[in-house]
Amino acid sequence: MEYRRLGKSGLQLSELSLGSWLTFGKQIENNTAEDLMKIAYDNGVNFFDNAEIYARGESEKVMGKVLKKMKWDRDSYTVSSKVFFGFRGTENTKPNQNGLSRKHVFEACNQALERLKVDYLDLYFCHRPDKNTPIEETVWAMHNLITQGKVLYWGTSEWSAQEIMEAHMVAKQHHLIGPTMEQPQYNMLTRQKVEVEFSQIYKTVGLGTTIWSPLASGVLTGKYNQNKDPKGTRLNMEGMDWLKKSVLEKENIKKAEKLTALAKDLGISLPVLAIAWCLKNNNVSTVILGASKTAQLKENFKASEAKTKLTDDVMEQIEKILNNTPVKPTF
Repeated sequence: MEYRRLGKSGLQLSELSLGSWLTFGKQIENNTAEDLMKIAYDNGVNFFDNAEIYARGESEKVMGKVLKKMKWDRDSYTVSSKVFFGFRGTENTKPNQNGLSRKHVFEACNQALERLKVDYLDLYFCHRPDKNTPIEETVWAMHNLITQGKVLYWGTSEWSAQEIMEAHMVAKQHHLIGPTMEQPQYNMLTRQKVEVEFSQIYKTVGLGTTIWSPLASGVLTGKYNQNKDPKGTRLNMEGMDWLKKSVLEKENIKKAEKLTALAKDLGISLPVLAIAWCLKNNNVSTVILGASKTAQLKENFKASEAKTKLTDDVMEQIEKILNNTPVKPTF
């Protein structure tokens, strides 16, 4: 396992990490979650990603139980949470039980610490921008959590480059700690934000990225090839219609089929190819894996070694298949 710095910070994260969205506390049994975390840790993973909204808080409880049982040295791993939606879901909340107000940020952090059974969060993300809360209030709240020792690094998830820079401007003006990292979706089919929109802030503020959905929610595993729609997949889970419509398009399926053939020629699987492709981007700090089976996770770990197979020629072949190279501004 190779390790990469989180942006300009001194924190080193394993280039492959394990996330719990849609799996822990929901799709898989607790003993499977334990097996996945143990396999990940034994393979050098030192970052486990979570959020208050995942399985309505159950995901963090499952992960917390595993962390307590494993008794790994606290300085050998990092764990995250995210704040915005509230653990009850936006439809079941009362005022101040979601969003990025100082009140919810503080209370959500304390709740996450309790569920994860840790004394501090290594990474704490603002899960979405909050149009109803002044950015100054959120930046101050995150800064205060860091000075209290409850959080080490704070960041954003699915924020625009402009919103991230606004947070940094506030932090600079008041001599506060600004966001260190962003968690965007990034894969062969979704590229604009990571490759173009953030291109300048990698240089200016040293933004780190903990990317999610490297397999485009399963499309880049090949399971939907020939327009198949297998049952039991995450795209067929309740509440996932919004994501299914955005990725399960005929054009994407055709690309996946061509990429499957290319991966076979390279002697690797399509998921390994897709993850290795993400790792080729030096602005990616870590790729979050989301396996529901131990065999899947073990297979995905092959991506670290498979990077060497993605030569300039292979990358060019991939670009021709994808035909979606983001257009960069000329000014």
